[in-house]
Amino acid sequence: MKKILSGTGASPGTASGTVRLVKDANDTPRFRPGEILVTHLTNPSMIMMMARAAGIITDVGGVTSHPAIVSREFGIPCVVATRRATEILSDGMQVKIDGTTGEVFLVDNNGNTELD
Repeated sequence: MKKILSGTGASPGTASGTVRLVKDANDTPRFRPGEILVTHLTNPSMIMMMARAAGIITDVGGVTSHPAIVSREFGIPCVVATRRATEILSDGMQVKIDGTTGEVFLVDNNGNTELD
């Protein structure tokens, strides 16, 4: 499989969904349940979105950071420390994340992960 990003796996499991770039709590009205929340770093004002997310990807953070701890509490796969998720990913992209390995894959229109 061809990955488009890698970081640190912070909460185990896999999730697939539509990317939604989030800057702050003001983005809550446009965030839909089951989307993949992508942000620089989560904060407590984003808890409502995090609880509805299929998965979370951040640019920074570690295994004891806010997104990692909250994701584990909610049982949501999470990848932190990708460095460039908010630059590479855009709203509407379909991705699969692996919160164990820290990998992010682009998914094609048929739901398949792109292969080399």
